Amino acid sequence: MTTRSHRVALAALLTCALAVPLLGAAPATASQQAPAQAKYSVPGTRSTSAPELPRPAGQHPVGRRALHLVDRHRTDPWVPTARGRELLVTVSYPARRAGDGAPVAYMTTDEARLLLEARGLAGVVPAETLAGTRTHARVGAAPARGRFPLVLLSPGFGMPRATLTSLADDLASRGYVVAAVDHAYESLATEFPGGRVMPCVACEEVDGRDESGAVVRGRAADLSFVIDELTDRRRTGALARVIDPRRIGAAGHSIGGATAAATMAADRRVRAGVDLDGDFFVDDAGSGLGRRPFMMVGAANTHSPGSDGTDWAGAWDRLHGWKRWLTVEGAGHFSFTDFPWLGDRLGLPTDPEAPLSGERSWYVTRDYVHAFFDRHLRGIPQPLLDGPTASRPEVEFHRP
Repeated sequence: MTTRSHRVALAALLTCALAVPLLGAAPATASQQAPAQAKYSVPGTRSTSAPELPRPAGQHPVGRRALHLVDRHRTDPWVPTARGRELLVTVSYPARRAGDGAPVAYMTTDEARLLLEARGLAGVVPAETLAGTRTHARVGAAPARGRFPLVLLSPGFGMPRATLTSLADDLASRGYVVAAVDHAYESLATEFPGGRVMPCVACEEVDGRDESGAVVRGRAADLSFVIDELTDRRRTGALARVIDPRRIGAAGHSIGGATAAATMAADRRVRAGVDLDGDFFVDDAGSGLGRRPFMMVGAANTHSPGSDGTDWAGAWDRLHGWKRWLTVEGAGHFSFTDFPWLGDRLGLPTDPEAPLSGERSWYVTRDYVHAFFDRHLRGIPQPLLDGPTASRPEVEFHRP
């Protein structure tokens, strides 16, 4: 049921997400975020120079295609009168040649405007500045020769897929095909074909654990449908030819991380998964994965063992394959997205309760996620995952 307090709390959460990179709490239900409401202000106008995302570390140049997919066999859970379940998917992949194709835009100006308005940053950061963020991918570049593992990415609740662009492009540069998915009516700033900016109906209707669990299960069905489409040569042609369907992983931020686990439980094709600071919201989280590997990475102040409000301990006990529970000291909820990197470069303030820098947040996220998939989708040994290391003192291993 929609409530005024729910809408106010959601606005508070989103205001902090970019301006103060980083809230500590990770639930998808906005009503639980109210304490962050009036903690910070952002006076004046900040940098108007378009920032640049971190440069991918792999050897491949990165190509990008956007796909509009519609599952006409499913009813949209938020708008039953819609023409099926619509998804927008950005596919990043290893490209054959550097400089092939036009540079990819980070997001449209309308998407940037909506995102900034939702955060109370209209007039602080120009929409054109955020939209003009420089990426390192090229539109329509020819895919590299060979077959590569596929990794699916699902963003946080209310967040567009663009917030995981750095992670997607870095993995692509290392030899992965990466599909970042926007789920219809679950994002505040996604422009669908024809200039349609769908309202975030879910943001108005989700107000509790049960409803959040329904989001997780619906997204899991979305990701399975995306796998079907991307591996069907009749539908995606050259992209399908470079995907190895025997090596598929899933990851996500916040409720997108819960989605990774739920997708693995429902779809045996997904061999490995990562949850970035997301609670699970379903009572049987972790069950159904068998011996398949799963990694949880979260902010230390909310996801360490014994932290109030997190459901990680129960999920951990139901995981019976290779598993890791890592927390990052100084991180906040959005530290595992593009936000802290962009916030630093736009001159926005840092949350004193999440002091880890945007640069450090990015390197920690990048290094552990790619190490996990290299180990479990490629079979490459990764000592980084074996235990604490002096080079990353902020990362703590729990319950080894």
